Amino acid sequence: MADLPTRRNGCTIVVNDGALTLTATSGTTVLAALAGHGVFLPSACGGRGLCGRCRVKVLEGGGPVQPAEERKLSQAERADSVRLACQCKVTPRLRIAIPDELLSIREFACRVERIVDLTPDMKQFRLALVTPASISFVPGQYLQLLTPVYEKSSEEIWRAYSISSDPRDSTAIELVIRLVPGGICTTYCFTHLTQGDRVRLQGPHGNFHLSNSQAPMVMIAGGSGIAPIKCLLHHMANTGCTREAVFFFGANHEHDLCCLDQMAAFAKVLPQFTFVPVVAMPKPDWTGARGLVTEAVDTHFQSLAGHEAYLCGSPGMINAAIAVLNKHGMPDTQVFYDKFA
Repeated sequence: MADLPTRRNGCTIVVNDGALTLTATSGTTVLAALAGHGVFLPSACGGRGLCGRCRVKVLEGGGPVQPAEERKLSQAERADSVRLACQCKVTPRLRIAIPDELLSIREFACRVERIVDLTPDMKQFRLALVTPASISFVPGQYLQLLTPVYEKSSEEIWRAYSISSDPRDSTAIELVIRLVPGGICTTYCFTHLTQGDRVRLQGPHGNFHLSNSQAPMVMIAGGSGIAPIKCLLHHMANTGCTREAVFFFGANHEHDLCCLDQMAAFAKVLPQFTFVPVVAMPKPDWTGARGLVTEAVDTHFQSLAGHEAYLCGSPGMINAAIAVLNKHGMPDTQVFYDKFA
């Protein structure tokens, strides 16, 4: 193969055998270089090498494999030239391959239309789309929100948040964000964003969505994990879905429960939907389910053979939920989730 051209102001990146040719500065991460040209790879951890989502195949160049890649990529993946774009560096000779669908990922300029306090540490942000003015997504997918440079961050950082809004509304996006102590993006959203501010999103990303089966569903979430489940329920209501679904929503305290009115509204229009709030440390007069959300699932079912599960929460909760579902006869192939790092 002929040598790849280089340019005086940077290196050339050839994407998908010439479908796209970009210029970037040597030493920049491939993730950042692509984003600078409007090509957005999924990355739930802001480029820290933790989530392992930004996989690309490096056909030529890229420099040595980094320690984070050795931890996240299997030996077979590394042998097949798979790299993490957030760790792989732009070099003068660089050819990569990415899924074609990622070339259609868009960036959206938005205006903060409304901020609603859901719990003491969770807010829902409604972001009206400005450019482009509409979006299409699969219920269950997520977007990445850009945190600009501010006093807690010396660089721009993208973070992943599941879409919580009704997919019928293509003119705005709703995100449920929980404050993480010391978190760069969540701190910015809670302490800096106000109504009328402009923000940038890109996506949509992710393969989390309802299957085409009619199997009864078990939905499990905690905290801001309610976001994609709420979006799925909007979709079910919009399409007249009659599948059986039980949603277990876990919280530490009663004041950590949210969207209760919305869940009641879903129960009225979805004939086989049941909402089960679970409180780990309730007050004495709490009459609902107590303990961990996974414990409530464990005691609720005798068998889950033939069911499907849809999960969203911390990695620890996801792992605990899968263990309970397996215990009751549900194979891993029937468990669906996006596991954010």
